Amino acid sequence: MNLHAMFLRTGCALPDGLDLTQEQFCGTWMSVKDTMAVALDLKVRNAGWHFMWLEDAYARFGIGRTATSAIDQAIARALDRIKDRFNAAELDSVSVSTYLGFRVAKIKLYARQIQLQASLGLVDEMTIRQLATL
Repeated sequence: MNLHAMFLRTGCALPDGLDLTQEQFCGTWMSVKDTMAVALDLKVRNAGWHFMWLEDAYARFGIGRTATSAIDQAIARALDRIKDRFNAAELDSVSVSTYLGFRVAKIKLYARQIQLQASLGLVDEMTIRQLATL
């Protein structure tokens, strides 16, 4: 997993014409393939939408037999902690060490928000409207 990789919550509203390759990662999260945070920010802003960089950080550990399995477990744990009101996350840091034959990964994610409105305060109202249409 690359630093600054992006994850989108399943069903995340995106600007029309934004062509992203997404792959199921865990639960309600998709990983965005071949697009890092800065490139996604540029694409979203060029479409007239807003890509908000939030201060909410989520750090978690994962343990596995391989570095990849430990990293994936740590990312899944961090994504589970992101508040429902936010629809995106960026992988900020990854470190892996070995302990008694196992790999231990520590990762840090930052919550992000992609939306049409300029105000983050409208996120809750927007979520309520989306749920009402279901």
